[in-house]
Amino acid sequence: MRRTLRSGHEPEGGYRRRSARVLLVDGSGRILMFRFPRAFKRPDLGHCWITPGGGVGEGEELAVAAARELREETGLVVAPEELGSTVAVTSGYADLGWSRGVFRDDFFLHRVAGTYEVDTSGQEPQERSQITAHRWWTPEDLAATDEAVYPLELVPLLTDLLAGRVPAEPVRLPWHH
Repeated sequence: MRRTLRSGHEPEGGYRRRSARVLLVDGSGRILMFRFPRAFKRPDLGHCWITPGGGVGEGEELAVAAARELREETGLVVAPEELGSTVAVTSGYADLGWSRGVFRDDFFLHRVAGTYEVDTSGQEPQERSQITAHRWWTPEDLAATDEAVYPLELVPLLTDLLAGRVPAEPVRLPWHH
């Protein structure tokens, strides 16, 4: 059984960056992932697949940030209240080249009926330069890939969520750096 988040302790000095991310699942149970270089402006270090989402602005609520990022990155317009509560969280130290410190990602679940055609026209210039692909993955494809997929332990979390087992408290996932 995965651990649920039992404390809201922030690191001393706060988080360097807080991100709101969305596990966007289509009617076939596939999750949308974006392909990014593992290190900023260092494609020679390989790539990874991550969920839609991004930084939370000063004073911005998590669900508002998640809905904004979803609209910018995928074209999907969702009201923040439709996202519900966070289902998972991960945090830890990272040196990403453009920033270093303790980072935290909070994840929401959102399902769309049928299929959804991703519209990347709202992506910011930096996102366009870094995102090299997007793909809808089945849990089986994620479990079988040799490629880096974040967050870690996404497959068991996704399996639980697709089976209707939504946690009462956010699941604490391991950090990936």
